[in-house]
Amino acid sequence: MTAPGPTAPGARPAEARDPIEDYAAALTGALRGPSRLKARMVEEIRDGLADTVAAHTGEGVPYPDAVRRAVQEFGTADELVPGCQRELTIAQARHTGRVAALTVPFLAGCWFLTWTSGPGDGWPLRLLSVHLGCVAAAAALLAAVALTATGPLARRLPTPRRLPLAVAWSGTAAGVAMGIGALALLTAAAPAANWPLMAVAGALTAVSHAGVTASARACRHCARA
Repeated sequence: MTAPGPTAPGARPAEARDPIEDYAAALTGALRGPSRLKARMVEEIRDGLADTVAAHTGEGVPYPDAVRRAVQEFGTADELVPGCQRELTIAQARHTGRVAALTVPFLAGCWFLTWTSGPGDGWPLRLLSVHLGCVAAAAALLAAVALTATGPLARRLPTPRRLPLAVAWSGTAAGVAMGIGALALLTAAAPAANWPLMAVAGALTAVSHAGVTASARACRHCARA
């Protein structure tokens, strides 16, 4: 059996763990946010670090020293996390705001239509759903403001530090209102004369509740990271 020969100065030891992959794994484990954006961000950093290491090893620097130099130039994973996390948090806040701003007004119209579509039993629950629709609409308005504050306006003015958390809790409030509203509509649909319309509105509200709530939960996790 032939003994392994000496490792070239710029080559990574064959049996050693790749510190570049460990660096990327540390970033991936520490960051919270939209999965696609996070994966793309980590991949860009990993590729940049690998290119810098390759440049150093091309000059004859041993691989471990080349990695240390590259990390000094890039910064450690812990040093990069705050800036990367802020970008991911703003992206998640924008996603939550977009979901609420696009979904809630449509559903509020459905709720109002069920109230004005004709007489029927279960009017207290129908009235409750309209009031909850107003709560959700107010949350959607704040979400729309957040989209503006984190979009083109952010190029001129700094994004308020607490804005992502405010968006997260606004989305949570909208999700809770939508959940209760969906239950109220589906309960009131049985005795109502226009039960098909109310049942459809309740089902759409329940589906939208799941989407808004999940996005708001992710936004809370990002804002607290």
